[in-house]
Amino acid sequence: MQNFWSDKRVLVTGGNGFLGTHLVKKLKALSPKSIFVPTSNEFDLRNQADCQQVVKNIDIVIHLAANVGGIGYNQENPGSLFYDNLLMGVHLMEEARKAAVTKFVAIGTICAYPKYTPVPFKEEDLWNGYPE
Repeated sequence: MQNFWSDKRVLVTGGNGFLGTHLVKKLKALSPKSIFVPTSNEFDLRNQADCQQVVKNIDIVIHLAANVGGIGYNQENPGSLFYDNLLMGVHLMEEARKAAVTKFVAIGTICAYPKYTPVPFKEEDLWNGYPE
C-alpha cells in the first residue's frame, strides 16, 4: 500500500512559527515528496503575485502564516492585523484554486475568541466579545 504522502508536494506557510515548526517535523516523518516552507523575507503573502509563486507545483497547502503579536499588539493594531491576515488568506486561497491545489487547510487562532469564552469553545462564541 502506497503512503498517501509519498507523492505529495506540501506548502506550509508559517512553517517557522511555533505551530509550524512542530507540524513540519511531523510532516517530515510522513515522507512527502517535498515540503516547502517559505519565509516572509522570501515571499510576502499579502502580495498576490508572491502567492502565485509559492503554490506552483504544490498539491497541499497548510496555511499557518499570519501577522501576529502579543495581546497588547493585537489590541493596538486590530485593523492592520485583520487586513494583513485577510489578504494572505484570500490571495493564497485564490492562487491555490487557480493552480489546482488539491487540498487547502487554513488554521486560525484561539486569540480570536473573547477572553472568558466557556470551554469547550463553540463557533458562535467568536462573536460574544472583543478578541483577546
